[in-house]
Amino acid sequence: MEKVQKMGGPFGWYFNTSLLIRILVGLFLGAIVGSILGTALEGAALASVLNVIRPFGDAFIRLLWMIMVPVIASTLIVGAASVAPKQLGKIGSRVLLIYIFTSFIAVGTGLAMGFVFRPSVELGLIATAGDYTRAAPALATVLLNIIPQNIVTASMHSPNLLGIIFFTLCFGTAIAMIRESGSDKARNAAETVFNFFDGVAEIIIKVVKGIMQYAPIGVFSLLCVVFATQGPQVVGGLVMVIVTCFTAYILYVVIWYLLICVKTIGGLSIPKFIRGVKEAFVTGFVTRSSMATLPVTMECADKIGLNKNVYSFAVPLGATINMDGTAIYQGAAVVFIATSVGHVLTPMDIGTVLIMATLATIGTAGVPGGGMLMLLMVLSQLGLPAEAGTAVAYAYMMIVGIDAFLDMGRTGINVTGDLVYLSALTRRMKDEGSKFDIDKFNQL
Repeated sequence: MEKVQKMGGPFGWYFNTSLLIRILVGLFLGAIVGSILGTALEGAALASVLNVIRPFGDAFIRLLWMIMVPVIASTLIVGAASVAPKQLGKIGSRVLLIYIFTSFIAVGTGLAMGFVFRPSVELGLIATAGDYTRAAPALATVLLNIIPQNIVTASMHSPNLLGIIFFTLCFGTAIAMIRESGSDKARNAAETVFNFFDGVAEIIIKVVKGIMQYAPIGVFSLLCVVFATQGPQVVGGLVMVIVTCFTAYILYVVIWYLLICVKTIGGLSIPKFIRGVKEAFVTGFVTRSSMATLPVTMECADKIGLNKNVYSFAVPLGATINMDGTAIYQGAAVVFIATSVGHVLTPMDIGTVLIMATLATIGTAGVPGGGMLMLLMVLSQLGLPAEAGTAVAYAYMMIVGIDAFLDMGRTGINVTGDLVYLSALTRRMKDEGSKFDIDKFNQL
């Protein structure tokens, strides 16, 4: 885990305080100050005060949009280029397909719980732009837009995020293929390009962490506006979002992970499996980072009996693209935001969310707040861009305010999912190079 260096100067107290605590303080202060302003002022007086506060929140929205395309492009290129073609044999291809398929199921779980609990707040009064009753693009159009006509224009204003994902996956896959074959000159060139984008990805993640330092101010600003105009009743909506997500998390873990994958498919003891993976889950829950938890996840993989030939490849890959918890969060958050701005989700919309959120989990950086960035992409493709000053932006910032709570649960699920699927997949395999060590598992 990266060592945190203490900062001095007049703002040292700010940067040396946990980001989680600062965001929560911003959330509560925004709610308190907004409620006071809404009670004490009205009409033009309230509007003039909010016009001073609002730009600080709009700046955070703009910062997130600024970093969106670089995050998607760099992380996906590096992720795709890191998978060597020779590793995508019998076990590798199965792992990849399972990771993608289960992400799809997880998105559906989040959507289902969203429709059951219907978390929402009424934000129509603060919308200053946008029509959210219009239909999202037809599914056929969404699928066709996967192939960009021009990758440069696809990355500019109103970016074609699906097209960017498609191109970067193709580009990264080509790098991986050339790194493993061809002339020495071609391999060296591909290695140079890979190292370049790997460096870019590290820099972009650093920029994301820097932007997140501003998050408490952005949360305070926009939630202050929400509470000043809508009143304290929005608290109920936020509580319901947390209830929705954690209900979905628990159901997914109990039914899908333990009863179906571990017990039914893997034929393994649930108590022993929990003992073997609990350290990875707790570490992911606390750090909120799949990458920071990776060493612990690898240790747990060895402890429960997974073959090193399997987990040395599949666990790092899972930390990049297998994000079941994030997928659940995307589905539930979309229902909350769409309902809050009066957008009725049609069957076509649901299909779009299932596809986009699945793709978004593949491009999610394994750092705190990564899923929050990808939510912007899903909303944009649905026809609900979180642009500054819109009701969608305010609903989105409400999610950001409680994101730390949601991120804990989803990261714990993300890292545990890798161990669940690899155990179920290799349990019945007879190949000695990937066989599950049941004797080691039984010693737990």
